[in-house]
Amino acid sequence: MEKYALTNFVLLDGTEHMQPQKGLAILVENGRINAIVPEGAISGDFKKQDLDGQYLLPGLINLHVHLAGSGKPRKKQTDPVKAVKLVTANGLTRRLGKAMVTGYAKQQLLSGVTTIRTVGGILDFDAQLRDAIDAGRQTGPRILAGNMAVSVPGGHMAGSLAHIVTTPQEAKACVKTIAETKADLIKLMVTGGVLDAVKKGEPGVLKMDPAIIRAACDQAHALGLKVAAHVESPEGVRAALENGVDTIEHGAMPDPEILELFKERGASLVTTISPTLSFSLFDQSISHATDMQKYNGRIVMDGIVGCAKACLEAGIPVGLGTDTACPYVTQYDTWRELTYLRRFCGVSNAQALYIATLASAKIAGIEKETGSIEAGKSADMLVCRENPLTNLSALRELSMVIFRGKQIKAPKVKVIPQVEQELDNYL
Repeated sequence: MEKYALTNFVLLDGTEHMQPQKGLAILVENGRINAIVPEGAISGDFKKQDLDGQYLLPGLINLHVHLAGSGKPRKKQTDPVKAVKLVTANGLTRRLGKAMVTGYAKQQLLSGVTTIRTVGGILDFDAQLRDAIDAGRQTGPRILAGNMAVSVPGGHMAGSLAHIVTTPQEAKACVKTIAETKADLIKLMVTGGVLDAVKKGEPGVLKMDPAIIRAACDQAHALGLKVAAHVESPEGVRAALENGVDTIEHGAMPDPEILELFKERGASLVTTISPTLSFSLFDQSISHATDMQKYNGRIVMDGIVGCAKACLEAGIPVGLGTDTACPYVTQYDTWRELTYLRRFCGVSNAQALYIATLASAKIAGIEKETGSIEAGKSADMLVCRENPLTNLSALRELSMVIFRGKQIKAPKVKVIPQVEQELDNYL
């Protein structure tokens, strides 16, 4: 791979207290950051590449992705079980399904996301794609693949993106089966969600018995895998933390006891504000949400925001996810989640960037590989003309995406106009 030196840029390195830095050069060799040196100290072996004073920052990390969907809104909710059965019906439909997942992963990379963590997918499509990207056969981001999740009868995504278990013994066997598909983590569907709630005022009902949570976590940890859990109620957060879950996905309004549990267990929060917007804030003529979905959506949104704010204040690690494929949550709009952290949680632009880069890398356990611009790490970087510390919308249009040293200049994605029009009201 060509050796090159990036020069004439403003560096935002992804560390917690990042400040703009000038007068430096990034030396890239064999896909990694060889060194960061003063511009005048570049050796003759590295080909200089002038970035024209633009901003250079780490690639974004999205810790909550479902690759099997575009996020395009529909007037009528589809049956996910039937949809997955159709995709997996035969060899031809599986090939089409894999092509779909591959295309959406490429959108993530072209939009500036150099690492994704998938938390519920079709069969082992995600792990297969990860391996193809690692081998250079496909274009896409680094993937930490969860493959199929674990659910219970009547639980979230049961029978579509999640296996169904009924006992602790079945949970252990299921975790082993998922691990055999070369999964990087295990995902549990501990509570319900907005779309599968059956009562107004009761989203996020605890579905998974604590004994099943415990059995799944014990088995996953014995295999060296961390456990992420879909949770949208305080009762669910408490049950998940008490029984060994490593990351709470989404979250709910915490009390002091829950915050203490986070600390005791060394657990983290992956906040996902993006999917709550359309249900809770959009006019129903736009979202096509029912009265119950809108009411419950607001409860979930307030819980997710409240949990993020409380965890940040308490020093509990918070990472960034978008829950892609939910209505109005596309595979190319991860940058918007940073603006929601600022708008709804009150974080600074610098803090939002840190959450979306090095903080998320630490939660995923890959901080030695990526998440910040430091010597020895993978060359995963973004270039943009405007300063994201001033305006996070600078991340909307990138001049370049660099992943493992490979440059993609002037990256473009095909947007969904209706989604862009509605979401721009919340920047």
